[in-house]
Amino acid sequence: MNPIKPLAMATLFALGGGVALTASAAAEKPLEQTLSDANKEGRIWASFALNRHLNPFEFDIKVNGETATLSGTVDESIDKELAEQVALGVSGIKKVVNNVTVDPDWAPKARPTGERSFGQTAEDATITATVKSKLLWSEHTDGLDIDVDTNSGVVTLRGKVPTTEGRDLAGRYAANTSGVRKVNNELAVATDARRSGTTSEQPMTDTWVTAKVKSSLTLSRPLMDDDIDVKTTNGTVTLSGQVETTQEKSLAIEIADNIRGAKKVEAGGLKTRR
Repeated sequence: MNPIKPLAMATLFALGGGVALTASAAAEKPLEQTLSDANKEGRIWASFALNRHLNPFEFDIKVNGETATLSGTVDESIDKELAEQVALGVSGIKKVVNNVTVDPDWAPKARPTGERSFGQTAEDATITATVKSKLLWSEHTDGLDIDVDTNSGVVTLRGKVPTTEGRDLAGRYAANTSGVRKVNNELAVATDARRSGTTSEQPMTDTWVTAKVKSSLTLSRPLMDDDIDVKTTNGTVTLSGQVETTQEKSLAIEIADNIRGAKKVEAGGLKTRR
């Protein structure tokens, strides 16, 4: 089975494109159902391709009404279960016939050097956008000429920043982003580094600050699964809830304090579990 065709079709369906039909498929069931089934298949393909745990594997997907039949090979039973749950999460799918086999010796086919899968390319683009957003929201890096590039989870930062602190901060923003495996911080500290004049013109209201603190926390590893409540009053950000460790608490405070418009951070209500 050639995985490239399904992935290309997944992209087409995910973007709301057309549907490729064969004469035999159209003859087997009404055209309306054929179109609907093909759309569901495309959305399942897209979901698999964009899932970092599933995109290395090759699957065959058939949809008939509200039932999806999965086949293919994975190396662990947890991936078989995940494929079923992801398929069930697609609108219109109520039942999954899971014929995926588990082979502990399965290994992905070698790709040409430097070639990324559709799923990895999409994930890299998401990581780049996330890091850029975090840099934009920070009062220390907003408007600086920082280029962000991601390849297979490796983020490379290039450009100029005025201070070593700014360079290190940008590196930490990238490093604690979900999906990042490594950061190559090639930012140069230069006295002539200036803000580009393209800083965000978004008004820094309390609502805006709260939203960006929340977003930065949920986009940052290891805080993304923690229960942190955020409130902002006259520029003072109040954090409450629970995190795992004192290190996580310190990271949450640092993230909040660096958001543009945050004048002060109060975290007395943010408790640690250990």
